[in-house]
Amino acid sequence: MSQSGSPLLTRFFNQPILLLVLTTLFWGGNTIAGRLAIGEVSPMAVVLLRWIAVSGLLLVLYGRQVRAEWPTLRRHLPILIAMGMFGFTAFNALFYIAAHSTTAVNLGIIQGSMPMFVLLGALVILRTPIRPLQALGVLVTMAGVAFIAAQGDLSRLAGLEVNIGDALMIIACLLYSLYAVLLRKRPPVSGMVFFTVLAVIAAITSVPLFAMEVAQGALQWPTPKGWLVIAYISVFPSCLSQIFFMRGVELVGPGRAGVFINLVPIFSSLLAVSLLGEPFHMYHAAALCLVLVGIALSERKSRKAATAI
Repeated sequence: MSQSGSPLLTRFFNQPILLLVLTTLFWGGNTIAGRLAIGEVSPMAVVLLRWIAVSGLLLVLYGRQVRAEWPTLRRHLPILIAMGMFGFTAFNALFYIAAHSTTAVNLGIIQGSMPMFVLLGALVILRTPIRPLQALGVLVTMAGVAFIAAQGDLSRLAGLEVNIGDALMIIACLLYSLYAVLLRKRPPVSGMVFFTVLAVIAAITSVPLFAMEVAQGALQWPTPKGWLVIAYISVFPSCLSQIFFMRGVELVGPGRAGVFINLVPIFSSLLAVSLLGEPFHMYHAAALCLVLVGIALSERKSRKAATAI
């Protein structure tokens, strides 16, 4: 990714740690936006308007490149549709619905377990073997997710007393893991062209969900505050985070960049407590520790190998 602007902008885009920290901060802020949207705009309206805004902007900036690389993109259209539908549309639809029934702290911690869902998805879909240390990491992380879903009382799981919002967020993570696994089969095109096409697909596949919301009489058009929430979601988690993350991967590689995803539940928790006044219970701390320890265990060997290389 080349930067042809000012020296200050060029220097900024050559700071991988700063770019990746901002990426996870914006993703953590998305959990706050999901909660702030309640009563201001309905979930499917958020999803549709978000992707219309993002895809419109990207088409203006990269439309010519999309047309130039269309022959390659067209050959991979089925997998692109699946990735946009599951990773962008379905994940975000469930995310914003879940925000109505659970806290931003819970959303962030469950979302922080995403690397483990991706690891399991790679095992099921690509038959990628899991090392013993990775398996232990999966178990520890899943224990953290279960602790959150049970609100610190594991006996609730026996009676299936799980918060619907937490359950929807777990399903959302499973769908996003499918998207992440399919990234290994992405077409050989530039990152921004790839992102532009997925954003357009997300906008198109959001329309049926929006129509269902209208048919059910659940549509709430954005209030002034709702428009501000959509503006934040469109600019920061949707656009800038994707650009910053792709640049971070370009600078330090996917392994090192992926470690920064561990910051998402931390930022989510801090923002939820400070901005929304949400309570942070001991079971939140325990679950957060389990999630982070589990991810650290699964990445320990790969980080050592990356350092050796």
